Amino acid sequence: LSVFNYAHLPEMFKPQRRINEADLPSPAEKLDILQNTNEQLSKAGYVYIGMDHFAKPDDELAVAQRERTLYRNFQGYSTHADCDLVGLGITSIGKVGATYSQNLKGLDDYYAAIDAGKLAIFRGLELDADDLLRREVISQLICHFSLIEADIEQQFGIDFRDYFAPEMKQLEELQEDGLLTIGDGVITVLPVGHLLIRNVCMVFDKYLRQSREQRFSKVI
Repeated sequence: LSVFNYAHLPEMFKPQRRINEADLPSPAEKLDILQNTNEQLSKAGYVYIGMDHFAKPDDELAVAQRERTLYRNFQGYSTHADCDLVGLGITSIGKVGATYSQNLKGLDDYYAAIDAGKLAIFRGLELDADDLLRREVISQLICHFSLIEADIEQQFGIDFRDYFAPEMKQLEELQEDGLLTIGDGVITVLPVGHLLIRNVCMVFDKYLRQSREQRFSKVI
């Protein structure tokens, strides 16, 4: 099951302009709804996978999480490893290697590009070494609620706590809030922090720091 809050984006979706924003739940109410959802689904035998996803204990997602083989791409959780994804159709997003791309939004423009023998892509992003490192760190936390620093150090040739010195200070604040623990080479998100895993991962998102006013995807 994927359970998530309604995203109010009237600037992008005209029908939403009929909705009075004052009638929408506050962030605190949304968190209460999420906590209640988690409690009800837990009673029904579901396991919280993370990032709005729930599954039965014998589901392949839950099994993969226990075995630390769970993976998450921009579409959601998956039991498949880091695969290339080709976006088909208008607005679709693709991921090939260390690049992301998005197709044209207009149907006429999309068909025109296809008929001209061109890729119907209107924007893309190539990840640098720092992007790849941060993506892996965030992926480990999102998928497993823990991070083994030695694994990251071996894969990327860094000293984790030296490279992420500013981020470690922010994690210490989250530790004081009771959301996680910082152990000897291991960062573990506690059960109380599972519902707020986005907040933990945001610590490692350098682009979020550069654009604090971005509203496309709110935490709660």
